[in-house]
Amino acid sequence: MEINDSVLNFDEKIIFNLRSIYAKAGYSQFKMSKFEEYDMYVANKDFLISDNIITFTDTNGKLMALKPDVTLSIIKNFKEKEGFVQKLYYNENVYRVSKGTNAFKEIMQVGLECIGDLKSQDISEVILLAAKSLKSISAKSVLDISNVSLISEVLDNVDASIKGSLIKCISEKNAFELQKICKENDVDQNTVDLLKSLISLYGKPAKVIPELKKLFISDMAIEAISQFEDIAKLFEKEGLIDMLNIDFSVVNTTKYYNGMVFKGFIESIPNRVLSGGQYGKLLKKLGKSAKAIGFAVYLDQLEDLDNGGEL
Repeated sequence: MEINDSVLNFDEKIIFNLRSIYAKAGYSQFKMSKFEEYDMYVANKDFLISDNIITFTDTNGKLMALKPDVTLSIIKNFKEKEGFVQKLYYNENVYRVSKGTNAFKEIMQVGLECIGDLKSQDISEVILLAAKSLKSISAKSVLDISNVSLISEVLDNVDASIKGSLIKCISEKNAFELQKICKENDVDQNTVDLLKSLISLYGKPAKVIPELKKLFISDMAIEAISQFEDIAKLFEKEGLIDMLNIDFSVVNTTKYYNGMVFKGFIESIPNRVLSGGQYGKLLKKLGKSAKAIGFAVYLDQLEDLDNGGEL
């Protein structure tokens, strides 16, 4: 059934377009209740955008929470099966503190999750869908991708007490502070040089990938670089290569994420409007062996596009 988009408001048009993209790619809709047990969220607070959670006591005395996130609920309901890949999309209200108001808001969030026995093409497809999501909202958009496994490999021999500070330096592209921390903690020069290289590397895959091949030779690194190449080839084929950048300042928490991570930006909006990545470590923490990748589009960040936006 065709829908006359003249009767839809700005957010509804975005949601309708995104749902169409995901359904055409073979994703099924996931629906959940407004609340879950609080314990699930508090045990994984670092994974949430905000650790402020609205709670209440159920009639049976159990502490419940208005959902601040959808991914954790999808993982909770995922049933592992060899060779099985579950592809789900959602548009759900989440309840968390809004950056703009510093107060709790009911925020519509749209996204997708791909969980199971994932192959390289599944990962590339999800990242392509992230790009198509941005493109459906604004032609003036970019997707920055990174790989936290490469960063983790460089930091493997660094004392755990300074890893967080070094990752923060990478995310801020702060080579001066990184050099200072490394010097104070006697980090070997080869590691320092690799970290500084990751800070400085930025740009189109055709420019960055050859540089990565000069810097990294381990089997894990070769696999990570190969994934960059697979993604670049797919974007070339789809005519979207101009919106793709490799940028190692895109660093989601290494406690939960492994492999590819990415963020999407739209011109005139200062904050990221899309964020995602591979979160296999989170599944492992929750007792599951499957691989997973997903992303979310944050509609609350798109308010500046309303009334004059491109939709």
